[in-house]
Amino acid sequence: MPTHKLRRTAQVLACLASAGALAQTSAPTPTLGDVTVQSTREDLQGVATSASEGVVTSKQLRTRPLLRAGDVMESVPGLVATQHAGEGKANQYFLRGFNLDHGTDFATFVDGVPVNLPTHGHGQGYTDLYFLIPELVDTVQYRKGPYYAEEGDFAAAGSARIRTVRRLDRPFGLIELGRYGHRRALAAGSFSAGGGDLLLGAERVTDDGPWTVPQGLRKTNLMARYALGTAADGLTLGLTHYASRWISTDQVPQRAIDAGQLGRFGSLDATAGGQTRRIGVNAAWSQQAGGVSTQVSAYAVRYRFDLFSNFSYYTRGCDTDQLPPQCDSGPALDQFEQVDRRRFMGVNAQQSRDFRLAGMDGLWTYGADLRRDQIAEVGLFDTFQRQRLTTVRRDRVALNAAGLWTQAELQLDPQWRATGGLRWDHRAIDVASSVAANSGSANASIASPKLSLAYSPSAQLDLYANWGRGFHSNDARGAVIRVDPRDATTPVERANALVRATGYELGARQKWGAGLVTTAALWLLKLDSELVFVGDAGTTEASRPSLRKGIELTANWRPARHWEVDADLSLAQARFRDDNPAGNRIPGAMERVATVGVTWNAGPWTAGARLRHFGAHALVEDNSVRGQGSTLANVRLAYAIGKTAELSLDVFNLFNRRANDIQYAYASRLPGEPPFADGVTANTLHVHPSTPRIARVGLKLLF
Repeated sequence: MPTHKLRRTAQVLACLASAGALAQTSAPTPTLGDVTVQSTREDLQGVATSASEGVVTSKQLRTRPLLRAGDVMESVPGLVATQHAGEGKANQYFLRGFNLDHGTDFATFVDGVPVNLPTHGHGQGYTDLYFLIPELVDTVQYRKGPYYAEEGDFAAAGSARIRTVRRLDRPFGLIELGRYGHRRALAAGSFSAGGGDLLLGAERVTDDGPWTVPQGLRKTNLMARYALGTAADGLTLGLTHYASRWISTDQVPQRAIDAGQLGRFGSLDATAGGQTRRIGVNAAWSQQAGGVSTQVSAYAVRYRFDLFSNFSYYTRGCDTDQLPPQCDSGPALDQFEQVDRRRFMGVNAQQSRDFRLAGMDGLWTYGADLRRDQIAEVGLFDTFQRQRLTTVRRDRVALNAAGLWTQAELQLDPQWRATGGLRWDHRAIDVASSVAANSGSANASIASPKLSLAYSPSAQLDLYANWGRGFHSNDARGAVIRVDPRDATTPVERANALVRATGYELGARQKWGAGLVTTAALWLLKLDSELVFVGDAGTTEASRPSLRKGIELTANWRPARHWEVDADLSLAQARFRDDNPAGNRIPGAMERVATVGVTWNAGPWTAGARLRHFGAHALVEDNSVRGQGSTLANVRLAYAIGKTAELSLDVFNLFNRRANDIQYAYASRLPGEPPFADGVTANTLHVHPSTPRIARVGLKLLF
């Protein structure tokens, strides 16, 4: 592969610039022609390192019905984004046999700023994307597996790098109305200023949802972005502000629904819910000169989070034969509050340069990531109707993270390409806890080598072999913990601060003529034995060594001028690797995910329809309780009125299926049931339903 193609690899997969910017390079590198994006997925033939990476363009996102901002993540093939509480709480994610919870093992970035929050009050790697305005997303670059030196913490299963637009061709305003009190107003536009482009956006959303207790969502997003030059050679400055509050609609026991005690959209605690606030600034500078490409970005974020949850209902003090009266009447007793107050900041820098080795063209890239999280308070409290009763634990945490990485891509001959990389990460942890025994400091380091081969027997076919080691970090509190914070005496095993993952993949990318591209990937991922910090309990919980393997297939087809079809199928097997009488299934691991999307665009009309299916899956280790599968259809229809307006209609759950967004199996207690006994009371099914059929009408005005 010539040097200019190696550089295009770096531009597409590392810079993720706009199509026009990607076409610009500097001498002596030959200039690439302008790239016209005809498809909803970027053409990576001859460029990608693996079959399971890709770039989704804004064209697909504009035709995709989006119920919530986090659904942008479902543009990643095989990834499912669901919700099990109010619309202000981060989505729950599933990919490659992982229940990713709210983001652990999947790294997410927006304009280079990491979204995953380590040592979060609710869960490690918490990924809240509600500050994202979907209409302002330009591209989503996704990677799966630990094969990329650039990707560090949380990227064992994969990563997504979301890039927002640099400028809008025309300012616009949007009003959206829908069922259950949904109201959304959005205004955005670009303006010339000081030789650059100033992009401003503002969004306001209210929504009650179909729930018996209205969720009362109130969300505000503000953003500003100033851009000079191009994405490949220029400067950007950004500012975001996000605030929301809501009433949680937590999962409820299926047995209560079956007995008629509770409706599918009912609640057992009307005071659950929360609020969050996020203010961030970021800057990015890039330059190309003399065959060298340099990128530097920096960010600083202030974040506040309060969440009141109740998953077990009536167990607090309900473990004796003589039950107190409140155990069988009145409000639910088991509410707890999770708090997070932090500032975090960081800088990322990388540089790519051409080289030649023994007559072969190469591209060498190296970089560094630095981040500091100063957490003033991360806490867990027992509460009743949002009033604090006891402090389980309350901590101050300082977390410093550093990563150094290098990667070399070498064109061995016209058909073979090799990529080798090495990453080194270090963590320095300091915890000051309300339980003195759980205070302490820790340091940990880990090295992660990577190796990939690509073989292109023709311009239409690429074959890949990938191997790599990666990791995810554990909650800092779990790395220094000594005792259970509830009694301050029971010994608790510490977690490893950094946990190893090893991945393997074989894949192919094939062009079948001008209109069809397919990929296939056969993958395997091993996770070492680890301990996981459970934010709901304030302590650690054992997790066994695991093995996940599977196959993924994708297709992007343009059968005719106005039509496009994309389809994805992911089959996974997730098992614990040790012998245990409890069983070897990994609870919540989805083993079958399939999506089909159809887009039609002709004249003023645009239509998009998507069908998403995920299969039945084990909810407990012995597979005795299983979650049901789900198939949902969403559609979008838009009509352009001249060049100044657009009418749109989005319909979610088109066929009004009685499906569930999320399902769990655990022990809980309802009024009138026997006393609760931890480890004795049986695990039963708990569900959070998908929304019923919902229609939303929008009017977009362009100025």
